[in-house]
Amino acid sequence: MKVNNNSDDSSYMGYLGLPPFVNLLSVNEALEKGQTAEKSVNQLKRYHWAFKRLSLIFTKRITAMPIYELKMAFGLHAHLCAEHVNSIHERVREMREPPFGLDTAPDENLDLFLDEIQCAPSTEALILGLYEKAIPALVRGLENSLEQINTLFEHPTYRVLRFALLEMKDIQQYGRKAIGCLVNEIHRNELSTWVKLLDRCLENCGDLDGTKTRSNQELIPHYSKIPYKYDPIPQRDERFLDRYNMGVNAEAFLLDKEQPPFPKLIMLYFKRLREIDVPEMMASIIEETKDKPWDYYKDMIRQLWDETRHAMMGELGFISMGIDWTKIPITWNWSYQLNTKCSPIERHAILFFIEQGLMPAKTGKQYEWEVALSTESNLAKLIQDYDWADEVLHAKIGRDWIVPEIGGQNQTMEFGSQAWDKAYEDWGKWKEEGLTNHQNWWPKVYSDTCERMGVVPDPKVLAYNVSYKDARADQKKVKNN
Repeated sequence: MKVNNNSDDSSYMGYLGLPPFVNLLSVNEALEKGQTAEKSVNQLKRYHWAFKRLSLIFTKRITAMPIYELKMAFGLHAHLCAEHVNSIHERVREMREPPFGLDTAPDENLDLFLDEIQCAPSTEALILGLYEKAIPALVRGLENSLEQINTLFEHPTYRVLRFALLEMKDIQQYGRKAIGCLVNEIHRNELSTWVKLLDRCLENCGDLDGTKTRSNQELIPHYSKIPYKYDPIPQRDERFLDRYNMGVNAEAFLLDKEQPPFPKLIMLYFKRLREIDVPEMMASIIEETKDKPWDYYKDMIRQLWDETRHAMMGELGFISMGIDWTKIPITWNWSYQLNTKCSPIERHAILFFIEQGLMPAKTGKQYEWEVALSTESNLAKLIQDYDWADEVLHAKIGRDWIVPEIGGQNQTMEFGSQAWDKAYEDWGKWKEEGLTNHQNWWPKVYSDTCERMGVVPDPKVLAYNVSYKDARADQKKVKNN
């Protein structure tokens, strides 16, 4: 029986005027708003699926994305989506609903929508699908759910989705800028039929959240009629020159106690920016390692994002010194070799071997932080401070996931070291084939920086000429060269 309420609900107040219901909502909103737990769960399952798929789509496209800035953005956006997968999963478990069905598509139309974006063949199509269709659809759904939710009855869901909406709006804002920079009317005309297919997919599933009236249009796959195939070959835009060059051993210079602090600053920034190859390689591990718990993928994507941040830290360091990093060979050899010569388990073991090698105080991340301190650069100190903190977490991720799979830390270290040797066997071959001369780029970069800063170059520093021909980054002697 409906109770008629003739009182003025808006006048209701708490003790001495305190807001009722801890100020979550007004009395009228509390009386009028709300949806059933079943309806809420159905929406959550759709968001969960979309976040999971989008996280992996962003990740898969990092390696072969040539544009550096988009490669970096995909790292962040993959991480943000991955984190919300977990929070929604936990919320569904709390709502009288075991997390059954979270590993299958809630709607075949939604899955076709995401498949089409995953298979987009060009940068322009990919960012239109991601940033003009998928992310805005998520934003619309989250806004709609938050509008319908009674924040008193369903505050836990409200909190989860409110946080998700905040970060999706950040992604949407970036996406608008990316589209404005990279997509013109010619691209839009060429992609118009495909974009309409994406719209029809959403119309058929009642929009991404499933709350709109559904249509029943015939949907014929376009790009996704050919199954998606991950491309393991790293791509870089035209700013990256001499990508095979391994002519300057940055680690050997940094570890040389006779070298002064200032030039080591350049080498630190070079090492950080060169970490662009880690997300290019980690994406291949994530894509090619199947049937793991979602926490595995979440942790690996978090590490991938951290390594992406490290590359941008190096970029910022070079900017601070007025160094044009595009004049320095930022190589791709590590990601290229590991992606084409090693299995996923070998790649992960190599990554773990390197991470563990960064833990000793005298040669690892603490040492790099001490080098940064000695340069008296506050920026370098902060960069190395957080780089060090991140690597401690990354070593733990390795202990959690790859060590148990191989059978122990010592075994994993040995396995990783042996696998890493594979990555160096083409050093001489690249030179023979004319792909690089392994030019020593250091003297020019160092002398130009000294000139710009009004510093007289140190002859010993200027004469540095140690390559990776005979020693890996961990200074272990290279085999097969």
